[in-house]
Amino acid sequence: MKILVTGGAGFIGSHIVDAYIQLGHTVTVIDNLSTGYKKNVNPKAKFVQEDIRDADAVRALFSREKFNAVNHHAAQMDVRRSVADPVFDASVNLLGVLTVLEECIKVGVSKVVFASSGGAIYGEQDYFPADERHPTRPISPYGVAKLSTEQYLFYYNAVHGLDFVSLRYGNIYGPRQNPEGEAGVVAIFTSRMLAGSPVVINGDGRQTRDYVFVGDIVRANVLALEYKRSNTFNVGTGIESDVNTLFRIIKRTTGSPCEENHGPAKKGEQMRSVLDHGKIASELDWKPTVTLEAGLARTVEYFRHESTHGA
Repeated sequence: MKILVTGGAGFIGSHIVDAYIQLGHTVTVIDNLSTGYKKNVNPKAKFVQEDIRDADAVRALFSREKFNAVNHHAAQMDVRRSVADPVFDASVNLLGVLTVLEECIKVGVSKVVFASSGGAIYGEQDYFPADERHPTRPISPYGVAKLSTEQYLFYYNAVHGLDFVSLRYGNIYGPRQNPEGEAGVVAIFTSRMLAGSPVVINGDGRQTRDYVFVGDIVRANVLALEYKRSNTFNVGTGIESDVNTLFRIIKRTTGSPCEENHGPAKKGEQMRSVLDHGKIASELDWKPTVTLEAGLARTVEYFRHESTHGA
């Protein structure tokens, strides 16, 4: 199968590229390298450095390659940046998506796998863990764009017959996660502790998230590619972990003497998020296999190696 992975030089996308290639698929990556790195791209993949908002570049790529499937991970992924600049967020997370989907229709792509967001779409939850029937009340432009893309996918399926699987992720962590910026608390804490730098926990640290190891996310993307229908699935562990717990596990794993410092809370930050994965377990036989402790140990080892051997 010929597959396009948008954002395939990024943290999650590059792991998916590796898995698809290992399964024998022909993979092309499109990435503007705004947050991804060329070094992440599997050498067996074709790499195109372009922005998904560039309609001419996307059109030329689809026309040339005639893809069978698209895995869409290219995104403006910082929730706080989306609040600060909703127009920019929409330009990437809505207009960029539509540019790709329009070309899917023109060349006859049969399947789109979309990286959605469980926490951002549901907003403050009414019950825990949230299943796919939970009301969708996003409280950030990022969440609004993810939900809107799901609705666009429903439209493209109903009107054009384009099959899709939307994967509503929990908070993903693991090797290759970018420690720069505001997103990715595991990568930020790990890199700072290994460097001997101070770590600041926002607010009281009792905010909870559903932390999912990237390897488990990759398996969901492999199963989604093989799935014969269109559907939307949560991809989470069903386990809440707060930031204080995360800090203490990473501190213990790195051996850091770092103190537990708390700073001001971030305005509008969601307090609790955890996802029910019963539907994807039933439909795709997917369940998380990596515990938080084991996943953090693998992540720390990766960052320790990177800091020793260079980026």
